[in-house]
Amino acid sequence: MSTPSPKGQLTRDEVAHLAHLSRLAVSDEELDLFAGQLAAVLDAVAQVGKADVTDVTPTTHAVPMTNVMRPDVVRPSLPRDVVLAGAPAAEDDRFRVPRILGEEA
Repeated sequence: MSTPSPKGQLTRDEVAHLAHLSRLAVSDEELDLFAGQLAAVLDAVAQVGKADVTDVTPTTHAVPMTNVMRPDVVRPSLPRDVVLAGAPAAEDDRFRVPRILGEEA
């Protein structure tokens, strides 16, 4: 991976690398557009990081939450052939999915 660019602007190579990791097809024009947009987002996040939070209690949620979990009850499941009948592809009594491991980087 390349060395990060100076603060404030992303390079076309960095945006192309992020697009590749995200499996997005990006045109040359979009690389320039996205570089500016991503830089603006990163600058906004950096501004939030500068906020004085010394007297702020850490929280996980902005509003109080109550436990909404239901009891875990054993129930019969659907038969395998019924489940696989609704799948786009099945093979050997399993869901068939596209292979992603072993792809070249």
